[in-house]
Amino acid sequence: MSEIPLTHILFVSTALFFIGMYGLFTRRNMITMLMSIELILNSVNINFVAFNKYLYSDQLNGVFFTIFIIAIAAAEAAVGIAIIINLYRGHHSIDVEDAGEMKY
Repeated sequence: MSEIPLTHILFVSTALFFIGMYGLFTRRNMITMLMSIELILNSVNINFVAFNKYLYSDQLNGVFFTIFIIAIAAAEAAVGIAIIINLYRGHHSIDVEDAGEMKY
């Protein structure tokens, strides 16, 4: 069984990163922006695991960083969704451009 080359894994990770950046900068919906941030974090996780496997296969530093990032991403998603729900309840919109016009 042959291994997948590092360049292929990095290509997928780069594609995920730039799809996330595109979604973050072009979308107006806060939920879509939150999903784009998750894509960016997942591309970083792929990089950590790939470099850990190909460069330091006897250590688990990349895996530990990945687990830490997954925990941070879960907390970020929970807080982000709570903020989005609170904004929607008060203003009946989750559009980013409407957020500038909101009066508290």
